[in-house]
Amino acid sequence: MDSTTSVAARAGTSAPLAGGTPDYDAPDVLVVRRPEQLKALADDLRSRIVVLLRERARSITELAEKLGLPKGTVGHHVKVLERAGLVRVVRTRKVRALTEKYYGRTARLFLYESADPSTDHDVRNIVAASLRIAAEEILPLEAEDDDAIGCSGALRIRLTRDDAARFNRRLDRLMTDFRAAEDPAGEPYGLAIAMYRRAPDA
Repeated sequence: MDSTTSVAARAGTSAPLAGGTPDYDAPDVLVVRRPEQLKALADDLRSRIVVLLRERARSITELAEKLGLPKGTVGHHVKVLERAGLVRVVRTRKVRALTEKYYGRTARLFLYESADPSTDHDVRNIVAASLRIAAEEILPLEAEDDDAIGCSGALRIRLTRDDAARFNRRLDRLMTDFRAAEDPAGEPYGLAIAMYRRAPDA
């Protein structure tokens, strides 16, 4: 059965720009379903790269500085994403005698679909990488702010198949509503959701 889940659907995951306006054009959504695309997104470092490129195009040099990694390492991973059709060169500029490439995503939001059992491990890794990145983004609530907004929880229960499907639809609608509410003039928030089947003794 096909599964469709959002990847990197976060507000404010890159440095905010003036007015919150992206600095390059890209379609809103790309459905990611090819095995090489799923494999590319299943890597933690490549997941971080696509997050950094959500609103702002960056060069290999800028990405390497942001990630604290060698340019050769970052360049390799960007090429993997480029071959998979997930990032592209959106502009260039001359730096002395060289042409520096600036990369952006091929869509603001990646949705993935998988009906191929051979990609199950990649899908799991995409979800895990997305949650790890979200965990790194979480800012502490300010104790003196009585109106601080934020909630979290980890629930482990048993559900019937029908109830699991019902909650899955509700969470899907919540993600859609959350994304539709994005306001360039608003404050940065994130939403990380994962409903999953677990081992009975987890």
